[in-house]
Amino acid sequence: MRSRVAGQVNRLSRLRGNSMTRETVPIFAVLSVIVLIQFSCATERADNASIAVKELVRTSKSWDGKLLAPYPQGQPEITIRRISIPAGARLETHSHPVINAGVLMSGQLTVETTDGKVLHLKAGDPIVEVVNTLHYGINEGTVPAEIVVFYAGTVGQAVTVSKQG
Repeated sequence: MRSRVAGQVNRLSRLRGNSMTRETVPIFAVLSVIVLIQFSCATERADNASIAVKELVRTSKSWDGKLLAPYPQGQPEITIRRISIPAGARLETHSHPVINAGVLMSGQLTVETTDGKVLHLKAGDPIVEVVNTLHYGINEGTVPAEIVVFYAGTVGQAVTVSKQG
């Protein structure tokens, strides 16, 4: 009798195990389909999303209205700098012997040439910097000004020269 009961219990366990497998496979299949549909929708949304291009500036002049200097001869070298200017700070007077342009990422910045021209920038504004012209920047705001600047020079050429040297 005990062996008969034990046999039935084993058979029920096997059936129950098979039953669990039979129930589990469809659940996993449904979950897999849901995941694939969500992935495909996300991919479709990304593919159908509009790519936006906004030209910030296109010019042959610096912000003070002067024509940009010709590119120097030699092996080109691009330098990209992210510059953080603390609130209330004033940069030293300097010039750039190479064409450069940037975008103020955050904060505000005032750029002044030594001959009195002034440019006020706020976050998101582009700048095509003056070339071979002494100038300085002042952060008159209450938060750091972050600017990313791209310089187009040649290998070994300085991109910024301070007034002192």
